[in-house]
Amino acid sequence: MKLLIVEDEVKIARALQRGLEQERFAVEIVHDGEAGLAAAEADEYDVIVLDRMLPGMDGLAICQALREAGNATPILMLTAKDQVRDRVAGLNAGADDYLVKPFAFEELLARLQALLRRPSGGGKTVLKVADLELDPTAFLVRRAGQKIKLSAKEFALLEYLMRNEGQVLSKEKIIDHVWEYDADVLPNNVEVFIRYLRRKIDEPFDSPPLIHTSRGFGYSVGSEA
Repeated sequence: MKLLIVEDEVKIARALQRGLEQERFAVEIVHDGEAGLAAAEADEYDVIVLDRMLPGMDGLAICQALREAGNATPILMLTAKDQVRDRVAGLNAGADDYLVKPFAFEELLARLQALLRRPSGGGKTVLKVADLELDPTAFLVRRAGQKIKLSAKEFALLEYLMRNEGQVLSKEKIIDHVWEYDADVLPNNVEVFIRYLRRKIDEPFDSPPLIHTSRGFGYSVGSEA
């Protein structure tokens, strides 16, 4: 199994390399964000171990860039940030798992093995509503075959709406499911992100709009209002 470690703390990276090579991984190490992204784009890996705080380009940006490019390689994100909102941000950016420093090597190894056991391809579920497609694994959205670039929060909102196709979801329910529980979010924030989605999902296309407002009740996604 081939593994990429993107970690700016040299001692940690070398310790991980030694341990993982003993577990029969082929390990490549880079120490800054831009080099990490370049390596991940240039070669194929079975897993990427990605530090969140990196010089040049942080782990969240790398993760999101890979997902937007269709790279579905499993990503285990490492970080010293242990707040719930930080873990949620990492997962929303496209990471498959999240491990807080300091950690035991045995736990990291177990998490890597769990990621490797996940099916690649057969386990993927693409959500479809009319000519709109969303791939949660690859972090990709297309309409009428055209790729649409979304932020992590826009993607999470659209995914929640599409998983509940045809159902009117209140602003409160959307906040509960899309934003982390301790985030300071107002109902107006939902309206703002719905506008963002409409500008990207509906307005550029000649097809009928898919995002609908039920005034006083909430929002839905579907081929009919």
